[in-house]
Amino acid sequence: MHEFKYKDNQLYCEGLKVENLAQTFGTPLYVYSYETLTGHYLRLKEAFQGVNPLICYSVKANSNLALLKALVKLGAGLDIVSGGELERAHRAGCPSRKIVYASVGKTDQEISAALTSGILFFNVESLAELANINRIAGSKGVNCRVAIRINPDVEAKTHKFITTGKITNKFGIDLNRAYQILLLRKKFENVSICGLHIHIGSQITTAEPFVGAIKKVTSFINKLKLKGIILEYLNIGGGLGIIYDRETPQTASKYAQKILPLLRATGLKIIMEPGRFIAGNSGILVAKVLYIKPTPKKKFIIVDAGMNDLVRPALYGAYHQILPLKGKARGKGKEELADVVGPICESGDFLAKHRLVAKVKEGEYIAVFGAGAYGFSMSSNYNSRMRAAEVLVHKNKVFIIRKRETFSDLIRNEVIPDFLKGKK
Repeated sequence: MHEFKYKDNQLYCEGLKVENLAQTFGTPLYVYSYETLTGHYLRLKEAFQGVNPLICYSVKANSNLALLKALVKLGAGLDIVSGGELERAHRAGCPSRKIVYASVGKTDQEISAALTSGILFFNVESLAELANINRIAGSKGVNCRVAIRINPDVEAKTHKFITTGKITNKFGIDLNRAYQILLLRKKFENVSICGLHIHIGSQITTAEPFVGAIKKVTSFINKLKLKGIILEYLNIGGGLGIIYDRETPQTASKYAQKILPLLRATGLKIIMEPGRFIAGNSGILVAKVLYIKPTPKKKFIIVDAGMNDLVRPALYGAYHQILPLKGKARGKGKEELADVVGPICESGDFLAKHRLVAKVKEGEYIAVFGAGAYGFSMSSNYNSRMRAAEVLVHKNKVFIIRKRETFSDLIRNEVIPDFLKGKK
């Protein structure tokens, strides 16, 4: 569900015409719907109210401070993976005890900062990391909590680049090794192993992979109980898929129906880490058509947004629905077969390939849907292009939540050494 709808052949975001936003703020432009963002969070919260989970939004999906603040105000925690995201969490006003910290490669500085801030716990990805957290916590004279990230070796049925729960992935610890670590838990004097964490991948559209992973972990929890090892938390991660094209992903309520009985049976406090499910369909990327380029083999629609703005199509071959701002939705107007491409000097710079899209003219605008997650957060300055502006629409009002970058922003950290400044 989202609040991007056509009215009188014009695309609206909630109560505002998107074409007016494009003309006011320029393009490329990320446009977010407040109602869609918060609505998805609230639906998930309602579906799982039976276990009263701590829902920690995954900051990496979209880390804009305004969006984080909107979710934190509703009671969300945050799932972070870097020192930068820790700082964002604090700036968004998230209580430290609602922050969980994942990542396979936490640095000493990042661990130290998180310990100082008093986060809920670290999701630990290796024995070496556990030993390092124990060492740093000892040096600071504190005791901290950690959850062991389990790699349950289940097939997530998603793109190979975004699956994380197979034994061949870099994430997590296999069950046998995790068992041995937990048996030796008292060796780590400065950490308390209080829970288990799983995250098997992203854009998963059925419940079966989650059910399989949770059942494996539940058996593991029962095995630990026989050894007198009692845990407090089970973090089931995120990974819920959304509609990009013709997917039929489970709703929050359908997902809850499948896994709530398993979660209740554990008797543990539940944590969830959704990202894409909350943010994905809350945003679109608006671009202007620069040129229409017919060739003997195909037609190209060249727009002012490229792989530096939205890398998912180039990186994963990901599908994003593309519609005009003015006109009729897909299947209801004149269409043509074309590649929608950007201005970047790479053959991989495309938003759609060999796609039946609505006919557009130079100077008109298009919307790339499902761009709220892993859109701006993965954008770059490649080809020395300034990153897009971001706006948030709430009912009939629009708020600029990130200014468009300038050339000064682009070079602000670059320094020309003195020896290069002199005359030859």
